[in-house]
Amino acid sequence: MSGSSAGSGAAPCRFAHYFVVCGIDTETGLEPDELAGLCREQSPLKKTFKSKVLARYPKNVEWNPFDQDAVNMLCMPKGLSFRTQAEHREPQFHSFIITKEDGSRTYGFVHTFYEEVTSRKICSAMQSLYWMHNAEHACANQPSPSSSSSSMDSLASSVDESESPNCSSSCVVRSYDSSRDTLYVSKALCLIMPMPFMHASRHFLAQLHRVVTATAAPPLPLESYIHNILYEVPLPAPGRSLKFHGVYEPIVCQRPGPGELPLADFPLAEAFCLLGVENLVQVFTCTLLEMQILLYSQDYQRLMTVAEGITTLLFPFQWQHVYVPILPASLLHFLDAPVPYLMGLQPKEGADRSNLELPQEANLCFVDVDNHFIELPEDFPQFPNKTEFIQELSDVLLSFGISAGSGAPPHTRPSPGGAPCTPGRERKPALALRQLEDDGCNGNLAGEELAVLELLQGNATLERLQALTKRTGVTVARVDALRAGVMARGSEGPSRRTAAEEEELRNSKLNVQLREVFASRFTTMFADYEAFVIQSANDLESWLTNREQMHNFDKASFLSDQPEPYLPFLSHFIETQMFATFIDNKIMSQWEEKEPLLRVFDARIDKARLYNVRAPSHRSSNYQRCSILKESARAIEQRLMKIDHTAVLPHLLDMKIGQGKYERGFFPKLQADVLNTGPTSNKWSYRTAAAQRRKERHRQQTERLTLDNDLKEKYMQEARSLGKSLRQPKLSDLSPAVIAQTNWKFVEGLLKECRMKTKRMLVEKMGREAVELGHGEANITGLEENTLIASLCDLLERIWSHGLQIKQGKSALWSHLLHYQAREEKLERKQAESAESQVHERRKSDCSIAMPFLRVSLIQDMRHIQNMSAIKTDVGRARAWIRLSLEKKLLSQHLKQLLTRQALTRKLYKRYAFLRCEEEKEQFLFHLLSLNAVDYFCFTNVFTTIMIPYRVVIIPIKNLSNTMTTSNPWVCVSGELGDSGIMQILKNVLEMAFNCQNLGKLTTVQLGHDNAGLLAKWLVDCVMVRNQITGHTYRFPCGRWLGKGVDDGSLERVLIGELLVSCKEEDGGRGCRTPPPQQSPSQTRSISITSMSARGTKPTSAQIQEAVGEAVNTIIKHFHKPEKERGSLTSLLCGENSLVTALEQFFHHGFKSTRLFQKTVFVWDFVEKAVADIDSANQTGDLYETTRPLELTGQSLCRYISAINATTRNIGKDGKFQLLLCLGARDHLLPQWLPLLVECPVIPRMYEDTALLRDHTTVNALIGVLETLHDFPIMLEASLVKGIEL
Repeated sequence: MSGSSAGSGAAPCRFAHYFVVCGIDTETGLEPDELAGLCREQSPLKKTFKSKVLARYPKNVEWNPFDQDAVNMLCMPKGLSFRTQAEHREPQFHSFIITKEDGSRTYGFVHTFYEEVTSRKICSAMQSLYWMHNAEHACANQPSPSSSSSSMDSLASSVDESESPNCSSSCVVRSYDSSRDTLYVSKALCLIMPMPFMHASRHFLAQLHRVVTATAAPPLPLESYIHNILYEVPLPAPGRSLKFHGVYEPIVCQRPGPGELPLADFPLAEAFCLLGVENLVQVFTCTLLEMQILLYSQDYQRLMTVAEGITTLLFPFQWQHVYVPILPASLLHFLDAPVPYLMGLQPKEGADRSNLELPQEANLCFVDVDNHFIELPEDFPQFPNKTEFIQELSDVLLSFGISAGSGAPPHTRPSPGGAPCTPGRERKPALALRQLEDDGCNGNLAGEELAVLELLQGNATLERLQALTKRTGVTVARVDALRAGVMARGSEGPSRRTAAEEEELRNSKLNVQLREVFASRFTTMFADYEAFVIQSANDLESWLTNREQMHNFDKASFLSDQPEPYLPFLSHFIETQMFATFIDNKIMSQWEEKEPLLRVFDARIDKARLYNVRAPSHRSSNYQRCSILKESARAIEQRLMKIDHTAVLPHLLDMKIGQGKYERGFFPKLQADVLNTGPTSNKWSYRTAAAQRRKERHRQQTERLTLDNDLKEKYMQEARSLGKSLRQPKLSDLSPAVIAQTNWKFVEGLLKECRMKTKRMLVEKMGREAVELGHGEANITGLEENTLIASLCDLLERIWSHGLQIKQGKSALWSHLLHYQAREEKLERKQAESAESQVHERRKSDCSIAMPFLRVSLIQDMRHIQNMSAIKTDVGRARAWIRLSLEKKLLSQHLKQLLTRQALTRKLYKRYAFLRCEEEKEQFLFHLLSLNAVDYFCFTNVFTTIMIPYRVVIIPIKNLSNTMTTSNPWVCVSGELGDSGIMQILKNVLEMAFNCQNLGKLTTVQLGHDNAGLLAKWLVDCVMVRNQITGHTYRFPCGRWLGKGVDDGSLERVLIGELLVSCKEEDGGRGCRTPPPQQSPSQTRSISITSMSARGTKPTSAQIQEAVGEAVNTIIKHFHKPEKERGSLTSLLCGENSLVTALEQFFHHGFKSTRLFQKTVFVWDFVEKAVADIDSANQTGDLYETTRPLELTGQSLCRYISAINATTRNIGKDGKFQLLLCLGARDHLLPQWLPLLVECPVIPRMYEDTALLRDHTTVNALIGVLETLHDFPIMLEASLVKGIEL
């Protein structure tokens, strides 16, 4: 068997794939790294130099090709480091991860120590660098000011700047003289593994390093131990434990079973102690919501511990975006990535957060691990039951003696051999070796006993002979005693665990219990997720083909099933890529084997249902603690107490004579020929290789049977990768071409994300409008809408952050807007002043009979936002500006105007930036333009406490001199959030402006006057009110007289509003059509019934009955919406096609409206006469000879009529009747009043025989319809019932 085949035949089941040595290449000498030139003032000992991969074994593994550049970069992220004998540094351990394009991961574990430099070439080069440094330092007494040309440059300088406070003193301390100083350089030993067995790797590498510092040679050549872990130590089987041997001590590891949480060997307790429980939960929440997360620490292993800890806790979900826990110094430009990421950054000593400038911070969670604090993005939702969740985690930590409140890192026991050997330790190698050889626990026997046992267990012939002797009565005393000793030692094994084993067991139990608490939360929140998965395809191929167009999860129904406190978090979370991937895996499990995490999660949900059966509609927000903590810890303890498998012991290899010599203080050069070749007699290797070959043959045969052509497979693979983003930058090639390709992927990804988000917003919004079918408020729930808009804000921030030249402030978009404002403000101010003067003159001349034109201005919208004192940050201002522009349907137009200043864009952005890619930019603006097809109130509904300027214009009907009045008019504007109060209007001035706290969507206007003067009558066509910030214009139709002795004698009218949608911007609100779903009462509705009859516009009886049914149905739909999303009920009660309108038509049908003595008869006259009859009947005690309940009903009707007549408001007879209908609907009395009015003696005199009110069948049907409203609490606006005392 060749070296390559031996090295790779059993690779999938090998514990470690590669052993790597990185350090200085004495042939090439000192090569400064990419960032060394940015720190000229640093002493040479502080500068970093390029490292090289000095050796790797084996050369290549088929299943895991070796990426030399990536491994070298991550083994020594900042290159080589030097020191002298004056500065002692302890060996360091860190781990790293390499994420491939398919999402698979390879783990690396590195032990770094310092080794003396023996090369005269290197020493003389360092001496020369010091001479040059001293000469430059002497000449440059005054530092020249430096200006960074880009945000990445300033970031790099801040990361590497370390000695600015005490530069001169540090230079003196860290000087180097080759004649008197000993030079040391860093060297790294690394294991590359398929699974994260962190503790086992740490122990093994530490024992290898002990060989370097020990005075005595190791028991076997180092090649034996490295060959053993590379080729003879297998991966533990799922649910099994494994023991193998290092140089001095045995090492134990275990692997969770198929039904347990996946392997995670990084200490979660350390992550909790570094950040604190609450901070870690907040960072965990940011991770779930796929924000940008930057970890910041001096210690590489801390970065890896926190990153792996957080991603481990995501079970059953997986991080789908860029994941680089240790970001090499040469990849700092990757922080410019406009995508969600989780990265770790290590500054040099002396650098702090204040010096760190990042390309984008609007959606960034910054985690300062060493200083135990975090910076969170603005306005992100909290994790459900956060307080109880933190308390449960704290209790678990306290049960293991760890204080949850302490921010200091836990005391970690040093790795065996991690520190230099002390004299006491040097006297122990013989004892340690003897213990290794005589270790009798778990099947390991000493010396000859071990050989006998292996012989008996491995030879079938000897086993048969032994069984034969027993049947013939002959006892083999030696063998029996041997087995008895094995059993005795196995039984007393647990009591002989060392302190290190106890510590590892404790950490493993704590790890799994903390993870179970997190997993339990997801099991509770998503216990019924399967009920909302949409199975929309019959086969995998069709599903993959149409994946992008399909909805796979019923998000709206899922959210409606959740407890209300969970909604802010869940509404954001179900929009993430990790949740989408989770649902995709669930759907694909119909045709493929279940993804492991999904299989475990589904099994847990099934198990929970056995013990806790509940209906999905009865969700509760009560916190449920995890109930399987002890069970999960017991499984780990059982595996570690009884080792399931012991690997082959290290042994002598067939090495060349004279090799394997050691010199203290130096890691030896290993023999490549023995380490590149795997064993030829390893049973598990042959078995694994054979199984792998069978599996490969089966896979190839399946492919031949199922795939007709390569094109089909390629297409399906592309469909599978839909939504997947770049996981990790390519570390093997950092050429400009590769960097440009990476940035191009970002540009394509941003454009695709924009298309998907705008499409989702349109589908959700328009879908709801279609379902509503024109009834009620055409709107998705505010929670969903707010989530989608917040996601759009984050996307725009990431687009504007991509490729920034200069970073100013935390919001790249707002910074760009400020630059634009600075350039345009003078010209804009002159134009605004000119426009205002012209408008003012025009209004004086023609009395302004229409709403003046509101000019579209990007700068003006910015000023509105800047005047909002409640917003304190640039990120908040940018988001408010986006919401305002979206509500005004100007987002695409404003951004296009912003980007037309190409000189400014070129100044602010690099060539590869998204905003400088012309074709993609145009498509992006087109996608945003599509959002103009729907209406949003995302600014009005969010910023409810700000002061907003309003403008009111009263438009009279031009008839003779009716446009003028001598009375004193007043107006009061009401909306969903409040009212303006009564405001006086100057005489003969038909418009006014006022400032008021946000009224929300406007609903009513109360208009009236005091009837003073000779010309007190006023014929008003409508009232127009405009929000001067959002530009929303509302029309309140009137078409009635206000004055005594005319019409119904009303001096005050309550007008119901309709939102106007401009057909063209220049129309200024005139002649605009309102879409049917939001259309308000027309002028015709408000005209008196006499006028309606004269015009011949009476509705038929069928139309009236249908209108009543539709109005009631609309109100019922209103109450079936979530309470916070219902909006105003006023338009449904009093607007066009409303209940009051339909009931008015019902009462007017067949009404005898002839003029008696030149007076118009109103329905209110009929009601008053009916009440007078009822009142007289009550006094005589003979109310139609009916029962007591009907008598009480009559009394209530009389009381309501009296209260309406007693009000000081002059609302006229029609207004009084409308008010009676509103009060009757509110108090559910209309069905009780109708029989009284129908049986009233005056009805034959005032209604024709064909009137609906005289048709008992129709009246009973109306009563039945109105009774359906009894289950709903109808609330009336204060403007409708003002002055009524009941």
